[in-house]
Amino acid sequence: MNTLRAAWLVTLKDLQLELRTKEILTSTGLFAVLVVTLSSLAFYTDPLSAPDIAPGVLWISILFCGILLIGRSWALERENDAVFALLLSPIPRASIYIGKTLSALILLFMVELLLVPLCLIFFQIEPSGVMLPLLALVFLGSVGFVSTASLFSAVGIRTRARDLMLSVVVFPLVAPALLASAVATRELFGGASMAEIQNWMRILGAFDLLFVSFGVWISRHLLAET
Repeated sequence: MNTLRAAWLVTLKDLQLELRTKEILTSTGLFAVLVVTLSSLAFYTDPLSAPDIAPGVLWISILFCGILLIGRSWALERENDAVFALLLSPIPRASIYIGKTLSALILLFMVELLLVPLCLIFFQIEPSGVMLPLLALVFLGSVGFVSTASLFSAVGIRTRARDLMLSVVVFPLVAPALLASAVATRELFGGASMAEIQNWMRILGAFDLLFVSFGVWISRHLLAET
């Protein structure tokens, strides 16, 4: 079977399961709302200080929501040894990684559609002029983060300390992308134009290309040993 078609079938399987249970979106969405709300109450902000605080709150929220979402997505495969059904199916091993990554991205984007407007509202950021560049930054930052986290979730699916391993390994690896995302978001909130943050977007695009390509290549071997 074609790799991309098989990956899309894996994605559809995950999305259909989530539509029935709504387990991941409910827990992750509530967590996102809680983090942003508590942060807005904990840090006293005014229109001058808000652009400096909001980027950190936004990307920390995305980071932890993503870890929660991806960990739960792979945990569902571990329950009742469902992962072996995927491994025994006549599809390329890379399709499993691509499909799980794509489904996690779609679910995370749905959470971010709630998270981003909340962050703008609570931190008094004027959305006009920043929304489209901000969504582009969120997209690029999320792709690199999810592709990396999905790869190591697949590696640790059979380990007892999988959640600890996921956090310890993934956070340092995605730190450059998250720092670039946070700095670019801070500059955007400070009044920078799309052209002025393009260098940061190029860095994020290069990071995404590197880790997606590496994940597709190495998953063929890692999933064969799962």
